[in-house]
Amino acid sequence: MRAALFVTCVNDALYPRTGIAVVRLLERLGVEVDCPAAQSCCGQPQYNTGYRRESEPLLRRTAEAFAGYDHVVTPSGSCAAMIREQYPRIGRKAAEEGRGSTLAALADDLVPRVRELTEFLVDVLGVTDVGAYFPHTVTYHPSCHGLRSLGLGDRPRRLLAAVKGLELVELPGAAECCGFGGTFALKNPDVSAAMGADKIRAARATGAEVLCGADNSCLAHLDGTLRRAGEPLRTLHLAEILAATEEEPLR
Repeated sequence: MRAALFVTCVNDALYPRTGIAVVRLLERLGVEVDCPAAQSCCGQPQYNTGYRRESEPLLRRTAEAFAGYDHVVTPSGSCAAMIREQYPRIGRKAAEEGRGSTLAALADDLVPRVRELTEFLVDVLGVTDVGAYFPHTVTYHPSCHGLRSLGLGDRPRRLLAAVKGLELVELPGAAECCGFGGTFALKNPDVSAAMGADKIRAARATGAEVLCGADNSCLAHLDGTLRRAGEPLRTLHLAEILAATEEEPLR
């Protein structure tokens, strides 16, 4: 099986280890992985800030970059949700405004092929035990886009529960937003910081060593809160845990 990695801006610029982990993990499971160099931002920051037309060239670029792949895998629920929820709306709106149906057609072609990483593992590859080893206590924060937009459900937790050596502990108030919300954190910093502090208090109460998530944007927000407070709790993307093995442990 061949798949394309949509690594996303945040991972490419700030968390390249997550992209590397996804490739290691998928190749270990027998998937041939490509990372098209033409990919760029999906347009989520522009769209969420109200600049719909400015996001259109990024829809076009993303669709063209991943043309021809049966599967497009991304370690980001928010970017997957942007493509699956908002690209069709952008295309329809452009058509309604009399600017043709090209964007709508590109969206319709791309959307069914895009999968968040845990969806791809569980639903496409049909695995929950990926042969990972991570001897630590972990609590999992489900991001809003993964939980509400994509409906990931218990897929991430099932994958974590199957990791050898890992002790998974429940996060109180797990379904509550961490406060990041992309541009929300910039427009409403006090509210964002307060929500992040609440999430950190809940994570600390579990006694876990690692706060895990499937969106590095949320984890960046939480990690900043932890660092400012001098907390020892570590944040880590789920892909990095799943990529770790006894032979090649996480470093």
